Amino acid sequence: MPDPLDTVFAALADPTRRAILIMLLEDDMAVTDVAEPFEMSLAAVSKHLAILTRAGLISQERRGRVKWCKLEPDAMRDASVWMQSFGQFEAVNLDAFERFLEAELGEKDEPA
Repeated sequence: MPDPLDTVFAALADPTRRAILIMLLEDDMAVTDVAEPFEMSLAAVSKHLAILTRAGLISQERRGRVKWCKLEPDAMRDASVWMQSFGQFEAVNLDAFERFLEAELGEKDEPA
């Protein structure tokens, strides 16, 4: 069975999944709304959501006919503790983490 920490870091390694987490910082979202800004199929987005769910970073629930996604920020606690062990990093502040991810994603979107 894979180490939960490995699973979290593997999930965070993909820019699409990090973008999804940023979107879910605002509020719960329907899967179709999560998929809307991405230029990929709903099936491809669903695979990303499955990886995030397995890592415990999000949860999914069906409300009527619609499947909803919810951020589970406590899942990053072990990753934060691991990073703190190096003494160079502070505890992951989700607001700071969001700003970091936005900066990282923004730099990649800018033309070279």
